Amino acid sequence: MASVHESLYFNPMMTNGVVHANVFGIKDWVTPYKMALLVLLSELGRAGSQLGLLERRRLNRLLLPLLQGPDMPLSRLRKAIEECCPSLAGSVHIRLKLIAEGELKDMEQFFDDLSDSFSGTEPEVHKTSVIGLFLRHMILAYNKLSFSQVYKLYTALQQYFLNDEKKSGIDENDMELTNTEELDGKMEKEELDLPLREEEISCSGPLSQKQAEYFLSQQASLLKNDETKALTPVSLQKELNNLLKFNPDFAEAHYLSYLNSLRVHDVFSSTHSLLHYFDRLILTGAESKSNGDEGYGRSLRYAALNLAALHCRFGHYQQAELALQEAIRIAQESNDHVCLQHCLSWLHISEQKIFDSCVLLEHSVNKSLHFGLPYLASLGIQSLVQQRAFAGKAANKLMDALKDSDLLHWKHSLSELIDISIAQKTAIWRLYGRSTMALQQAQTLLSMNSLEAVNVGVQQNNTEAFAVVLCHLAELHAEQGYFAAASEILKHLKERFPPNSQHAQLWMLFDQKIQFERAMNDGRYHIADSLVAGITALNSIEGVYSVLLSVAELYWRSSCHTIALPVLLQALAFSREYSLQYLASETVLNLAFSQLILGVPEQVLNILHMAIEPGLAHGAVLDKGCAMFLVAKCQVASTASYTQQKKAEALESAILNLNEAKTYLAKVDCKEQLRDVLYFQARLFHTLGKTQERNKCAMLFRQLHQELPAHGVPLINAFK
Repeated sequence: MASVHESLYFNPMMTNGVVHANVFGIKDWVTPYKMALLVLLSELGRAGSQLGLLERRRLNRLLLPLLQGPDMPLSRLRKAIEECCPSLAGSVHIRLKLIAEGELKDMEQFFDDLSDSFSGTEPEVHKTSVIGLFLRHMILAYNKLSFSQVYKLYTALQQYFLNDEKKSGIDENDMELTNTEELDGKMEKEELDLPLREEEISCSGPLSQKQAEYFLSQQASLLKNDETKALTPVSLQKELNNLLKFNPDFAEAHYLSYLNSLRVHDVFSSTHSLLHYFDRLILTGAESKSNGDEGYGRSLRYAALNLAALHCRFGHYQQAELALQEAIRIAQESNDHVCLQHCLSWLHISEQKIFDSCVLLEHSVNKSLHFGLPYLASLGIQSLVQQRAFAGKAANKLMDALKDSDLLHWKHSLSELIDISIAQKTAIWRLYGRSTMALQQAQTLLSMNSLEAVNVGVQQNNTEAFAVVLCHLAELHAEQGYFAAASEILKHLKERFPPNSQHAQLWMLFDQKIQFERAMNDGRYHIADSLVAGITALNSIEGVYSVLLSVAELYWRSSCHTIALPVLLQALAFSREYSLQYLASETVLNLAFSQLILGVPEQVLNILHMAIEPGLAHGAVLDKGCAMFLVAKCQVASTASYTQQKKAEALESAILNLNEAKTYLAKVDCKEQLRDVLYFQARLFHTLGKTQERNKCAMLFRQLHQELPAHGVPLINAFK
């Protein structure tokens, strides 16, 4: 922007290289790029009815981003015009060449002719239209130039045109060596509606006020809706620094710098930019102009509130409470109920890490509804539902609460909160072990069209809610053995949320978890152990490996089955207390295995018939395989008192269950469990006298046994 070739551009606020006062004191100034736009408008008026309806529509759609956006190289401008109307592009190039290669009086005459556009009973351009205002600003800015400034503008125009000629000459030489089809493909990819490339922005001149405001609003919109299309954090900060060099009091630039620092989790820079934003807001008097004498106090309390939100985001809860106390004190003095409600919401977030703050949150929701703050009320309901889900409340009550919040969303068209609500439902169903319901909610969100109005070429719904849903979808596919589909989803997540984006940690965590599960299934424990460190770095809770079911498994491996029973009963009590149906089902299966080892297989079969259904309906493929393997073990153990015929029938039924278990285990490539199933199945075929089937299972077992290390304990002495 303003950093390169400043001598080539006329800046009315600069004298001898020094910036005076506010660089945005004048709305616009004339640059070579804007002169090229003026030539385009002039030629468009001359063409008149010669242009077709489709061409005119394309040009009209093209003009607004050209007028609002920053200066761009002539080659890109010419290419954009050619895509809409090739004949007009040629006329613009010829006219601009005549001015650039002519004399200074030709440029003077060009600006004199521009005023004719407003003359007559039916002028070509209305004075109050977008194009009319642009023409009037340019004419006014040109008329205020001194002779030396006019000459600098003229030489800058010549240089601007000469650079394009040099580039065109290079492109023509390259074109001879380039396949025509490849060139056409490159042309189709370049869309004017897409943001400017970084190298083109950095080569443009100092921005006018309107251009700067458009640039800031565009980048802020991209950071919200599609971060991949925005400039990289380093490039955006460089442009903002250049912009602030010309106008240090430009408050909006400081705020965008704050948002940009949040992308890379830079605490110092984000705090610095946020404080500068509110300082400039107060110094420029923008708040006091719009809010009277109240504006100064309003800036102070909202500055403290935003600072508290910043500290909460980085986990600095003590600093957040101090900032909230300051915001609450100023808001109470001003009787600002809206600010107080926001403070109450953030107070809940900071204090929920210390104690259960459901009462505080319920009070916040009621007050928000009373003061007509549906967005804040809905966020409160979402937080309350999440907190009660962790407390083990029934799923039907939580869904009723979310239904009430959905009514607020649709009533007030809060599309962002609609997405958050669906993502919340997906996570709750996953927490409660209902994978089918979670999959349904995930598909619902992915098939929805956003209500947000975004620019053409901007990917919709690149928000945290979509990242959460896609991550759950990848994990659900991996659990069912569809690892290729899970990899495709993760690949899409990596493209949609690059590693430097603010939501990238979500897919990084799920990617590590899926790799961990695959390594465990394959028996590659050394790889699984190395992945635990990565999981812990992304989420300390997910990295905790020693849980009750794992402790029980250690007791099994140590042949201490009676000691495992109290641990499993404790796990079952926790699962039922917090309504974790799938974990409760898995715990019951572990209890059944313990009872099987203790010698009561008949009771085990009764327990399995009650507990196996949730596992088969919502469980992972590995768990389904292990459950069917356990059923087969119980069937074999129960045949001790059977007659010979009944025993043979039971063994045949067990073999069928083992076949089903093999199908599940092979789907997730769980070689270790598959080896145990083949060993057990070979024993059963040997008992039934089926030599050919026994030999086949024995051969497959031997292949896996040579590939995998032995346990050192009996092969069937473990549930999973």
